[in-house]
Amino acid sequence: MSSTPLPGIGVQYDLTTREHRHLSVIAHRDGTRTVNVYRSDDPDACLQSLHLTAGESDALVDALMPGHHSPNLLHTTALGLVAERIELSSQSHWNGRTLGETRMRTETGVSIVAVLRRADAVPSPGPGFRLAGGDTLIVIGTHEGVDAAATILGRE
Repeated sequence: MSSTPLPGIGVQYDLTTREHRHLSVIAHRDGTRTVNVYRSDDPDACLQSLHLTAGESDALVDALMPGHHSPNLLHTTALGLVAERIELSSQSHWNGRTLGETRMRTETGVSIVAVLRRADAVPSPGPGFRLAGGDTLIVIGTHEGVDAAATILGRE
């Protein structure tokens, strides 16, 4: 499986089955999903496209992976929260600045719960943590807050 960030939309996941069928799932930032099935004779031609609500997506995941379901797992969408990855570009205004300078929680209500940098993860980074282009920030908050965070962090 491969993933492709779709700025302003979400992430597209592509999968080719063992039967050489191409599927894609677009995980939209609003929690909905679009599942696409492509023609076997033309893998670039979409045969079927289904747009699923967040609840329908959760039900599908439960049906596909019941062995991975845990009652301790926090399903944030039912609580009105979303978690998202936001990548800083190398030209970002925040490249080299500290996390505290973003005023992220104050301005958006969003929490940055981790920063992924190359092969490392920094959980619960403090306000003195220095950001770098290419960092991926894991944020959690309301849909509106995450959208505002993406706008702020996308500043160049």
